[in-house]
Amino acid sequence: MWRPERGLRGPERVTLRDVDALNGVFSEAFTDRYSRDGLVGVRVPHLNPLVWRYAIEDAGDGAMLWRDGEGEIAGFNMVHRSGTEGWMGPLAVRPDRQGERLGSAMVQGGIEWLKSQGAGTIGLETMPRTVDNIGFYSRLGLVPGHLTVTLVRDAGRRIGTLPERLNDDAAAVDARLEECRALADRLQPGVDFTRELVLTRELALGDTTLVRRGKRLVAFALWHSAPLAAGRPRDEVRLLKLAALDLEAFAALVDAVQAAAEGERLRRLSVRCQSAFGEAYAQLIRDGFRVHWTDLRMTLGGYPEAPVAQGIVMSNWEI
Repeated sequence: MWRPERGLRGPERVTLRDVDALNGVFSEAFTDRYSRDGLVGVRVPHLNPLVWRYAIEDAGDGAMLWRDGEGEIAGFNMVHRSGTEGWMGPLAVRPDRQGERLGSAMVQGGIEWLKSQGAGTIGLETMPRTVDNIGFYSRLGLVPGHLTVTLVRDAGRRIGTLPERLNDDAAAVDARLEECRALADRLQPGVDFTRELVLTRELALGDTTLVRRGKRLVAFALWHSAPLAAGRPRDEVRLLKLAALDLEAFAALVDAVQAAAEGERLRRLSVRCQSAFGEAYAQLIRDGFRVHWTDLRMTLGGYPEAPVAQGIVMSNWEI
């Protein structure tokens, strides 16, 4: 692999010992990015170390970092694969090492790793207002697609009975995981969220909510309730991955996750909704969700998102 100048070396695999240093680079890089976008005074906090552990273990051999001549982290790229779906994030270059082609090497390294793993989809998300980033990724062969819109709704709707969750019955976990895998693969062939569901359970970051018609699983959603930022209290449930057989199942699933948020005594539900699912987006707006943030989805030419054969499948490309 090509290596940038000034003693930079990599990629190396990220370990849990790197979390503090990763947090420093993450905060510096994204604070600098927001400042250059005109959001002066915004300071990006460190991420919860448990969230970093989730990202590192989910990425596995795709968790890559590059070091400078002094051995300090100059940049990193967390590269993930959910079955045939591959994506990168977060990734960042330390501000003082930008402009040295390190970012290009990091993205290209991620792309090559995903190709070697058999990924059919290769992509990432970036802020739509950040034209520099969009241009940078475009020069590396990625093309813009739809938005991922983060929507939020306050708790307090009093949904009622708590819904079925993956962790309700330890003896049934394996069977429920297989049901979720089979449903996701049926709706979007090749996509598999099993590793994320298992890691979330093992790290106690949240849970997976299931919706049935009779005994048949028709929807599931992976969500986290652990705080995203270090030192912050728990205040929301973040819905990260979902699969629903149809719009009715989707609506029931969102309400079921809302009930889970209320059961956790958290103040709001956050959903990362891909705008490609227009009817689902409109349903969320009708149900009282507010637009909170947007990200632009970009995919590598020749490696687009897999078509959804039926229903709705949403997969965040963030941690």
